[in-house]
Amino acid sequence: MVFLMPFSFMYVGMITDLSSLADDWKPLFYMVLAGYTIKMAATLIIARFLDLTIRDSLTLSLIMSLRGEVELLLFLHWMDFQMIRQEHFTILVLLTAVVTALFTPLISILYDPTRPYMVNRRRNIQHTPPNTELHIVACIHEEENLYGLMKLLELSNPTVESPFSVYTLHLVELVGRSNPVFVDHENEEKKDDSHVSSIHNALKIFQETRGEFINLHPFTAITIKRSMYQNICELALCKHACLIIVPFHKKMTDKRTGTRTLKQGFQSVSSNVLAHAPCTVGILVDRSPYPNIVNGVMRSSQHNLVVLFLGGADAREALSYADRMAGRPAISLTVVRFLPNQDDDDTEMEKKLDDGLVTWFWVKNEGNNRVVYREVVVKNGEETIAAIQAMNGDCCDLWIMGRKHGINPVLLQGLSNRNENSELGIIGDYVASVDFGSRASILVVQQQILRGQGPASAFSWCTKWRYM
Repeated sequence: MVFLMPFSFMYVGMITDLSSLADDWKPLFYMVLAGYTIKMAATLIIARFLDLTIRDSLTLSLIMSLRGEVELLLFLHWMDFQMIRQEHFTILVLLTAVVTALFTPLISILYDPTRPYMVNRRRNIQHTPPNTELHIVACIHEEENLYGLMKLLELSNPTVESPFSVYTLHLVELVGRSNPVFVDHENEEKKDDSHVSSIHNALKIFQETRGEFINLHPFTAITIKRSMYQNICELALCKHACLIIVPFHKKMTDKRTGTRTLKQGFQSVSSNVLAHAPCTVGILVDRSPYPNIVNGVMRSSQHNLVVLFLGGADAREALSYADRMAGRPAISLTVVRFLPNQDDDDTEMEKKLDDGLVTWFWVKNEGNNRVVYREVVVKNGEETIAAIQAMNGDCCDLWIMGRKHGINPVLLQGLSNRNENSELGIIGDYVASVDFGSRASILVVQQQILRGQGPASAFSWCTKWRYM
């Protein structure tokens, strides 16, 4: 594909002779043109008969009319057997090039592969009733992601009334193969041990020890990195997931110096998932040690969680997720809400939505001595960072925060240059930085964005009161 294919096309161009065209090329031209028209019309009619939209039907008819290297090699084969002459070969090659040049940009305009992922129905934690099953898609790059994922699932407080159905997706980069593979390990017609790894063995052990509240469904996607997000979003869409957990693309290699190594290419996977996910997305920065998973995940008797609530839809989703965790007896939760020293008319609606959810949360947990709520008033981003840094000395196992949508700009004023990892947001990037110096894991949450709407909604907190 990289070395030999260009020479193949060069050879086709060398034997294409425009000077050979004579008057007898016109019948072939009209015949090929009629063939294109009939094929497009037939594909369009059949697609409409099968209830495809006009846009998708037209896109399919254009795709079916494209020709590539196989057709060019077929033309050469006809030349070798003297089935066509030089002028016929030339007109066929020219028509193939013109059709490809015209149809390719049209297909790009008409077809958006991410369009099916943007849904109109809410699929997030905030609007999921507490006593229903929670569907989660958990992505795994390598074995080091397992412990952090399992610990997060247990911290999420699965119960008999609200069990978890977790669809684990092991992402493997496609190397040396032409076709991607998507494996459903539960419904394989023929068991293939080549797709079973130590990751699935560890997940099987985790399922056996905690199968009452967590049901694991293992999948494997072997594909190129630029299309991994499509497998993730498609699985979340089909399984009606309300949360996708994606591991951060960087990992800490030295606990003392905090140096990291970059997992090449996976930052684009996270960014594409955030841009196209049909539900809420959580980016997990795992800094916990990697013990023997068989010995158990929850060794510590008490876990301290801190929610940094800066307002907006993402912060509300993060608080809703933390509220589920607060139901676990071994968890202490601290919610810190940051407020600007002056109100902004542009964020008035967001503030009302934040007030509604925070009020609901405080009323629900008022008698819970393991839950602490605080408010911090700041003037700019520097004071926001200073207040967060002051909390770093406290014992914390997990930082939870929203990514970016709906945050009052006063809280981030002067911090625009700190966003090295855009998928974490400005505050998440700072907390995850080596300069911050925290050993705790980090969960950055982005709430589902509905099709044709922003992340916020006028009913985003009113729905909560129905489930109290």
